[in-house]
Amino acid sequence: MSIRFQRANFLVSDIEAALPFYVDVLGMEVAFRKPHRDESYSHVVFGLDRSSPIGFVALSTPTQPRVMALTQVAGLARLPTPRRSTIVLHVDDPDAVVARARAGGYEVFPEETLITHDGRTGREIGILDSDGNLVVIYRITSPAPP
Repeated sequence: MSIRFQRANFLVSDIEAALPFYVDVLGMEVAFRKPHRDESYSHVVFGLDRSSPIGFVALSTPTQPRVMALTQVAGLARLPTPRRSTIVLHVDDPDAVVARARAGGYEVFPEETLITHDGRTGREIGILDSDGNLVVIYRITSPAPP
């Protein structure tokens, strides 16, 4: 059996308001947009009212095409806690990402020390987008012990 991860998808209340976080803070690029379709499969799988228009944008990183998507649902409430999902992203410069996030007014959680399953150490930092979707960024700073 073969499986290939295609993309993660977050629901957002407004794609245009969400894009600055994903593009300006995280450095993703808009790969493509899809206009609203009354019969979108997103209505079915996310349990959305079919009378509610939705929007869709796919995002790429410089090395991974269309790895993230945002689906717009008008009137979507900010996510409550506990948060039920996240994306985890390796970044080369966590300090720059955190600085851009703080400058944009996004909530940044205190940094933690990351210890991987094989003993490497690094840094990890959680950031919330404008809808309360959690993004955890990390960078490995030391190799695995011998």
